[in-house]
Amino acid sequence: MSVANVRAASPVAGPSPLETSVLTRKPRQLLLAFFGEFVCDRYFEPLRASVLIGTLESAGVAASAVRTNLDRMVGSGLLERRRLGREIGFELTSHGSEVLREASGRVNGPAPFEPQGEGWTLVTFTVPEHLRDLRHRLRATLTWSGFAVLRDGLWIAPGSVDLAAALEAIIPDLPPASVNAFSATELAGFPMAEAVRDAWDVERIRAAHREFIEHWEREDAAADLPAVTARTLLVADWLALLRADPRLPRQYMGDDWPADRSAELFTRRHREFAFPAVRDFAGLVD
Repeated sequence: MSVANVRAASPVAGPSPLETSVLTRKPRQLLLAFFGEFVCDRYFEPLRASVLIGTLESAGVAASAVRTNLDRMVGSGLLERRRLGREIGFELTSHGSEVLREASGRVNGPAPFEPQGEGWTLVTFTVPEHLRDLRHRLRATLTWSGFAVLRDGLWIAPGSVDLAAALEAIIPDLPPASVNAFSATELAGFPMAEAVRDAWDVERIRAAHREFIEHWEREDAAADLPAVTARTLLVADWLALLRADPRLPRQYMGDDWPADRSAELFTRRHREFAFPAVRDFAGLVD
């Protein structure tokens, strides 16, 4: 579950990463998790709306909310509608598939909470007021890529972020020269620890990990749910945690940082749900 202009429409949008509980599951997050897990590069036919509604209703989402979010995902270019007899079907657009492939790289990556490279990446941008929606998309994209605001107008992310790849889908819509980016290293006498604490709420990131661990360590976390729904919930929660944790270097994170426990737990539960979830999905679309 980048996601450039749909980072804003994916796990990767909405409130700031830590304004809400990691386990606050919104219909759009669940739909993106579902399409990422079971559809993208796996299933190439339109999905009946009833399949999507049934899966999310098992997670407590009303059918009306599912339909509304499907319509919005069509409007944002993630999905296309298809007539399937008397029903409506939905399938990923090429853009939607691209978004989910990019997100899956981190979902299934071997070190999802480790910085990519050394040092820091800095970004400044100027987007006119009349392009407010574009500005929101850019901010959502930067947030998913690990950036936070260090000072007014200055965004910072740990490691060497591949900004060209992260912004690939949004760059054609941005005014020329509206984004500037730099790489940086820590200078002797100017430690980064305080800047890290200014830009990111480290204790709230820790709390997000603990919430994920406490929920999914319980053997009854997905009790009485179809496996396809359980795996969708797990991936949606994982995407929310990935968005909350910007991959800060461990030396700034204090003792007993829980990221490795989160990663081990996700891998174990993801594998546990794998076969029964695929079997459930095959039954739904048969």
